[in-house]
Amino acid sequence: MNTILEVKDLCKTYITNKRQNNVLKNVSFQVSEGEMVAVMGPSGSGKSTLLYTASGMDGVTSGEVKFGGREIAALSENELSELRLDEMGFIFQQMYMLKNLTVLDNIVLPAVQSKKNTAAKKEKLERGVALMHRLGIAEIADNDINEVSGGQLQRACICRSMVNSPKMIFADEPTGALNRNASEEVMQELEKLNGDGTTMMLVTHDARVAARCSRVLFIDDGCIKGEFSYDDKLPRTQMRDRERALNNWLMEMGW
Repeated sequence: MNTILEVKDLCKTYITNKRQNNVLKNVSFQVSEGEMVAVMGPSGSGKSTLLYTASGMDGVTSGEVKFGGREIAALSENELSELRLDEMGFIFQQMYMLKNLTVLDNIVLPAVQSKKNTAAKKEKLERGVALMHRLGIAEIADNDINEVSGGQLQRACICRSMVNSPKMIFADEPTGALNRNASEEVMQELEKLNGDGTTMMLVTHDARVAARCSRVLFIDDGCIKGEFSYDDKLPRTQMRDRERALNNWLMEMGW
């Protein structure tokens, strides 16, 4: 498989009150096309910072991040903005949407803003509706965002992340604000999208979520301390066995 994301010797440092905080320290890893990779670690370990720097939402202090072979740090602000808009999708724990727009209008907004997506507005709306049908939320298309459940809103965020057919989706605790049933539904949809070929990288503290991924990176104190992959004997249909194997490994890593 081709490599879509390559991170090499990535460091991220913040200066707070004249004190240096080294959040990421020489982090290196790759993500291949079609993979679904989870990032786990204790609170404050650098999980979210890793996701933000790897996706170009935050700058790097040193090191390299290449997306589709392009060095992110070498791009202008406009080029980076277009890259995130057209080739990446984003899902967050806090489901950011504009209150003055309907759910459907929020979903198609990235398509409307995209210069690369030259489809007519009618086609963009049809694409949004088709995604909502796929995720089982077509009935809330004309609702305001405060008229739907958290699970429905997160599935709408998934639709929004897919509207420009991105090469890769970055998700930061996508189930963190949901109850167990809604979390299960959302992960089933992400798993389906990954099965269709969409590459994913997600940050999670939940082993049940990470067990649906093909690979897990464990980060602690700003460094990747280990990597866990499932063998062919544990397909996604055997979720309890996958969770057990992952939990055993996490305990070995000091989780």
